[in-house]
Amino acid sequence: MQLSPNSGVPDELVHVEFEGAELNSRVLNTFRCLIADLCGNFKGGHPGSAMGMAAIGVALRKYVMKYTPEIQSHTCLFQYTFLHLVGYKNMTFEQLKSYHSARTDSICPGHPEIEHDGIEVTTGPLGQGIANAVGLAMATKHLGATYNKKNYPIVDNMTWCMIGDACLQEGVALEAISLAGHWRLDNLAVIYDNNQVTCDGSVDLCNNEDTNAKMIACGWNVIDVHDGSYDIEAIVRALMAARNNKDKPTFINIRTVIGIGSQSAGDSKAHGAAFGAEDVANIKRTFGMDETKHFQVSDEVYALFRDSKPRGRQIETNWNQLLKSYATAHPVLYEEFMLRVAGKLTDDWANPTPSRKSSGLVCNPLAENIKSFMVGTADLSPSVNMMWKGKVDFQHPGLKTSCGINGDYSGRYIHWGVREHAMASISNGLVAFNKGTIVPVTSSFFMFYIYAAPGIRMGALPGLQQMHIGFHPINS
Repeated sequence: MQLSPNSGVPDELVHVEFEGAELNSRVLNTFRCLIADLCGNFKGGHPGSAMGMAAIGVALRKYVMKYTPEIQSHTCLFQYTFLHLVGYKNMTFEQLKSYHSARTDSICPGHPEIEHDGIEVTTGPLGQGIANAVGLAMATKHLGATYNKKNYPIVDNMTWCMIGDACLQEGVALEAISLAGHWRLDNLAVIYDNNQVTCDGSVDLCNNEDTNAKMIACGWNVIDVHDGSYDIEAIVRALMAARNNKDKPTFINIRTVIGIGSQSAGDSKAHGAAFGAEDVANIKRTFGMDETKHFQVSDEVYALFRDSKPRGRQIETNWNQLLKSYATAHPVLYEEFMLRVAGKLTDDWANPTPSRKSSGLVCNPLAENIKSFMVGTADLSPSVNMMWKGKVDFQHPGLKTSCGINGDYSGRYIHWGVREHAMASISNGLVAFNKGTIVPVTSSFFMFYIYAAPGIRMGALPGLQQMHIGFHPINS
């Protein structure tokens, strides 16, 4: 089903006080000129998509996302600049200007890394971010099904994922998209920055498929926004429709213009290079900014995001109060939940297990008793022997399979299908949800982990805690 941006939004969600069109325009213009200046300062970088996505960033950070700019939240300047505007204390203006520099104290590398408070995952190669997002949404569903009780929705967040044209061409993206649709992860929204440009040129050089039709076929809702460059209200309505959807994950197809305002707007030249002094001056003239000044951000622009901190603190306070009441109403579950939030194991995890029970398998007795473990395999359950007695499968509770193997979101055994790459990359998202709360254990024949290597690498670099168990020698 395709939705318009104005459908599927209940009245209580539409009552948003939007800023005036003139102020929004000045904020977008300022953001785009700042991106051009930052890339000009480095004499490189990727300005085009960040400029094109400015309105999406305002819609998310100002009107839709629930976050506090004091804890965690390839278009890195899009992230860094909005982290600065909403008030993350370490993302100072001086830090912004260190983008891509050789400074040892810089927290603005060319690819965002998880060490910064506002960066939730180190996504690395294209396509990994989509899989990570599926893992984050999956973690929410699992924890909610395990610990939420009536009147106590302690884990119920949305996952918002920004992608571009190139991300959708990666195989791991389609593997992850397929699983998200199969599991009906309605707490996941993928926002497609559709500028129809990749590094080599226009997308139709190598791809002319109907992306919306593909997403629908994979079990997603699809929402179109035709003016993603300026129509903040339409974007907000689309995002809220995604949040209100209680059936499927949502794909929001937003048409943007890469490098908007520059002489190479809409062209691949805007993708991965600074514009040069002459064009930066032209961009500023186009957007009504002083071409002789650099790094201009007025108090008016900062004021638009000034309520981010108090709003976020109130959301955090409300959640802490809910958790306190939950502790009284459900003390046993609360204790277990807090152990998992802290990344600790239950007190009895080290009790000895007889070898006859484990039958030579290390993980099964652990997975049976340690709620943090989520175990799965890429369509090799009979061969790898990772199942335990009484295991529940992670599945949408409404799914009734032909083979009779069913489950629900509380399940901790995962049927990944023949998707080794997504298995490893989605596991990174499961871990990144909160350190130690979920410990994924994947299994397959060793040879097939070659398919999963990029995902395993991106889990190892930021130190995400998980296990990958390979069976048989590589030449088997």
